[in-house]
Amino acid sequence: MKKMFRQRFLYLLLLPGAIWAICFAYGPMAGLYMAFIDYQPGLGDFWSRFFSSEFVGFQWFKYFFAGQDFLIVLRNTLVSSTLTLAIGFVIPILIAISLNEVKNMAFKRVVQTVSYMPYFISWVIAANIFVTLLSADGLLNELLKSLGWIDESILFMQEGKLFWGIVAGANTWKDMGYNSIMYLAAIASLNPELFEAAKVDGAGRLRQIWNITLPLLKPTIVILLILQVGNLLNTAFDQYYLLGNSLNREYSDVIDTYAFRYGIQSGMLSYATAVGLFKSVVAFLMVLTVNGIARKLESNSLF
Repeated sequence: MKKMFRQRFLYLLLLPGAIWAICFAYGPMAGLYMAFIDYQPGLGDFWSRFFSSEFVGFQWFKYFFAGQDFLIVLRNTLVSSTLTLAIGFVIPILIAISLNEVKNMAFKRVVQTVSYMPYFISWVIAANIFVTLLSADGLLNELLKSLGWIDESILFMQEGKLFWGIVAGANTWKDMGYNSIMYLAAIASLNPELFEAAKVDGAGRLRQIWNITLPLLKPTIVILLILQVGNLLNTAFDQYYLLGNSLNREYSDVIDTYAFRYGIQSGMLSYATAVGLFKSVVAFLMVLTVNGIARKLESNSLF
């Protein structure tokens, strides 16, 4: 209590964030009860309909697991997210290390600004950019034709098998600059005397990166990897909804779009809640698993 009193101003600074988390992160968890009832939306008082609905237990979960769409949406979610993680996790590290090696500060600032800008573009705009770029008469098809690599336009947005790569590329392009900020901050905190000593011993830039920068970045990389793994099933909704269409739905339909289609468009709110709860539970277990593995192998973990 004495320590809390001494740090009372820090707790006051923490209070707005704590209130926000309670109201918008923990408070809505009461709605997870909807996954275990047969809630029918309609006019009238919500709470009376909510608590008077029939309790059905795990019926909606069984319905989801037994459905023919379960394996498809789970496959699309895992493969697309894993591909995005494999590409989008490595590139920000490479950007941060490369920018750290740039000595021309003006050029460095320009590259940083350009790489950050896509993060602040809404997915509505970003999706339209990619749809236009990949259209039959878009820039990419025209470039491939001019190089003589293709004779006819490739219908990228209609080829389901290409969708996972398109989404992974779009996600990486949009987030790579912003995600590199944390690595740049970690690199900036490294002791410069280590690099000076390496120079004296004759180590070049690549040797310094391999033997000093990357090993010292390992704790940051491990923590961010754990957080990213927790989001494997949380593919986000915007990009899949905006880039997906009826022709590539077999590959673009993920858990989030599936829950939206049944919950909002079809009014099966209890079923959509069950699907969302399944996703959250699996993501939580994945975080615990990867965190435990990291703690045993590297002694670096989130908790």
